[in-house]
Amino acid sequence: MQMLLGPSLRSLRRQLWSSSSSIFSNYSSFNSSGLLQTFSNTLRLIILPSTSSLSTISTKNCNFHYFSTSAAVAANLSTKEIVSKVTRRRQRRRLAKTCGKTTNAYAAIELALDSVVKIFTVSSSPNYGLPWQNKSQRETTGSGFVIPGKKILTNAHVVADSTFVLVRKHGSPTKYRAQVEAVGHECDLAILIVESDEFWEGMHFLELGDIPFLQQAVAVVGYPQGGDNISVTKGVVSRVEPTQYVHGATQLMAIQIDAAINPGNSGGPAIMGNKVAGVAFQNLSGAENIGYIIPVPVIKHFITGVVEHGKYVGFCSLGLSCQTTENVQLRNNFGMRSEVTGVLVNKINPLSDAHEILKKDDIILAFDGVPIANDGTVAFRNRERITFDHLVSMKKPNEKSLVRVLRDGKEHEFSITLRLLQPLVPVHQFDKLPSYYIFAGLVFIPLTQPYLHEYGEDWYNTSPRRLCERALRELPKKAGEQLVILSQVLMDDINAGYERFADLQVKKVNGVEIENLKHLCQLVENCSSENLRFDLDDDRVVVLNYDVAKIATSKILKRHRIPSAMSGDLNGEQISEIELASRHKEWSQS
Repeated sequence: MQMLLGPSLRSLRRQLWSSSSSIFSNYSSFNSSGLLQTFSNTLRLIILPSTSSLSTISTKNCNFHYFSTSAAVAANLSTKEIVSKVTRRRQRRRLAKTCGKTTNAYAAIELALDSVVKIFTVSSSPNYGLPWQNKSQRETTGSGFVIPGKKILTNAHVVADSTFVLVRKHGSPTKYRAQVEAVGHECDLAILIVESDEFWEGMHFLELGDIPFLQQAVAVVGYPQGGDNISVTKGVVSRVEPTQYVHGATQLMAIQIDAAINPGNSGGPAIMGNKVAGVAFQNLSGAENIGYIIPVPVIKHFITGVVEHGKYVGFCSLGLSCQTTENVQLRNNFGMRSEVTGVLVNKINPLSDAHEILKKDDIILAFDGVPIANDGTVAFRNRERITFDHLVSMKKPNEKSLVRVLRDGKEHEFSITLRLLQPLVPVHQFDKLPSYYIFAGLVFIPLTQPYLHEYGEDWYNTSPRRLCERALRELPKKAGEQLVILSQVLMDDINAGYERFADLQVKKVNGVEIENLKHLCQLVENCSSENLRFDLDDDRVVVLNYDVAKIATSKILKRHRIPSAMSGDLNGEQISEIELASRHKEWSQS
């Protein structure tokens, strides 16, 4: 927009100076130096643009607000009145800008109202202390939003261990049955489907955007605790970096924002403009207004895997444990010149492809051509850095990557296939019952972190130290390996004297090293000798008469109201909730 100023600035100044006595005639006491200085400042504020002489000035290129000074002189305006006019014009201009931004924000929120839903979940978690039964069911709520393909995206922890799921759209009193189509606990994302055509009437999907920059504004939409209706909170992006995902205990990229994210917000979208910048999923306990959202690259990786494979596939890993090389003496020891940067390989997972290619004490210099700094980070966007694990996690399963390595002072480049690697001790066990096997009152289970969590919130310090260390540090030596423990003894005459044996690893059965719980079950069930021997941790030994123990097992199960001596996965009967939902869908279509 352009505004006509009339005469040249020089003539305009002369006109205003010549009229100064009339402009200030309303003042009873006139201090020429002070008021003229004030008047001079006012003139600069009003009529001095960045150019020396103009007949017209574009307001787009100026930092000041202008009005007709000749009109001001003709009206015999005071300095206060001139400044007042300028102030009012500035306020109107700011208001116009604010209204424009607010309108865009409201448009985005209005779009979200036709997409965001409230999720009602009934769930029942397993009792890992008594693995043949579940804990009491509980009811929770969360949020979700519609994505292309008539699907609802939410958090995995919203529907974890669910037995019944309902959804309700904004402005509707009706709840609709939903099924869990796919769930990725590592990335804390899940996809729901609703078969009711009535539910989809008037619903619109939200598009995924990009990773927001620092200080960009986002609006979190969902159904947090404290009310039943939809809630909108605003904030800005504070940080973008890999963060510990509490639900899946994995390290993936996350976006930190200063908008409040409370229980119930989980699964709701964070809107930036008219697109989704992320999914709200956790906050920082003990801090105010520090929340985290799952960024679009992680969301797309999850959705793409589900579309291509029909189920969640997971996030890849190189299988390496690395150390930074910021110490000068360390760098000199491995022959790293000043311009060479990278990280030191400490440990390699035996199940990874890298185990056959890389060696301990190799220096990883670059991943897919991206140089790795001595602190393990790579360049990210504009003057930001992020750990190189993010580049690895965004790869698809069985995809190859080029890794440049410094070994014995020489550089090498290897092609390594990235795979989905399972830890020796599972971090989580959602949506399925734990495995167990009972013989003569001895309860055998594979060690899992959820079992250790039964020791309370401070499980790291209160659980058996030896088992805790193995759970966090040991790597599997071959596929399918499990760390099997004797968790407890259900008292009976047959096991008297062994009642204090608990939380001990089982090493051998009749002299045969066990690989996993299923292997232990087979060795016991197929025993042909008179006695059955278990070798445990601390060189403890359990010996039972096989025939007598087998008879006692059925009595013990009946006494403790245990339906079976083994879990469904050991006899091939157990299926997950996701498989049940898939079968239900097939039955409905047939």
